[in-house]
Amino acid sequence: MSALLALENVTVVRDGATLLRQVDLSLAAGERLAIVGPNGAGKTTLLRTLIGLERAAAGRVRLFGTPCHGERDFRAFRPRIGFLFQDSDDQLFCPSVIEDVAFGPLNLGLSQAEAFRRAEEVLAMLGIAALAPRISHRLSGGEKRLVCLAGLLAMKPDVLLLDEPTNGVDTENGRRLRAALHAFPGAMLLVSHDDGFIAELATRAMAIHDGHLSPAEIHTHPHSHTHSHPHIHQSEA
Repeated sequence: MSALLALENVTVVRDGATLLRQVDLSLAAGERLAIVGPNGAGKTTLLRTLIGLERAAAGRVRLFGTPCHGERDFRAFRPRIGFLFQDSDDQLFCPSVIEDVAFGPLNLGLSQAEAFRRAEEVLAMLGIAALAPRISHRLSGGEKRLVCLAGLLAMKPDVLLLDEPTNGVDTENGRRLRAALHAFPGAMLLVSHDDGFIAELATRAMAIHDGHLSPAEIHTHPHSHTHSHPHIHQSEA
C-alpha cells in the first residue's frame, strides 16, 4: 500500500540554516506516527513541510502518491489533511466558535446550513456543544484546543497532523481530546513532548535530532507507577 504522506530525502533550509537533513518519512493508512525530539530539533518544520508551508531545498514531498512541488499542488490536497497548530490563537480567527468550526466545511463547498449542522455535530461529539455561541478568543486554553480540533474534524480529513496537541489542556478537556483522537478513523502524525499521550495513541515513533530522523521505540517501564516513553536509536557515526 502506498503512503498517504511521504518525505523522500528532504532537506529544508531557512535563512541559511539547515533545519531538516535528508529526511525520509512515510505515513500509511490507519497509522499513528509520533515524532519526538528536543525543542528546536525540527519537528514543527517537518509538519509544515508535509503540508507545503515550508519548501524543500532538496528531495521530494508526496501527498497521497502525488509529488507536490508548488503551492498549487499542495493546495489540492490540504482539505484532506487537518493540521492542528501548536498555538491555538494562530488557528482561530472567526468571531464565534460555531463560525470557526463551520469555516472549513464552507470552504469545501457545503451550504451554510449543512456546514453549521456539521459544526454542531462535531462540537456535540467532543462534548463542547455549549461553546458554540462563545467568542473564540475568550475561551480557556483547553477549550481553544478542542475548538481547533473540531474545525479539523468537521472537514472529515484523511490525516491529522498534530503539533503538541496537549499543550495548555486541562484534565477534563484532555479526556475529551484523547477520546476524539482515539475515535478518529484516519492516519495521524503527532508531535508531542507528552510521553503518556504518545504511548496511549502512537503505533510507531521516530526521533528527530539535529535535523535527522531515526526510528524510536515506545517502551513501558515499571516503577512505583508505570509510564511509557520513546527510546531513540542513535546510529553510530
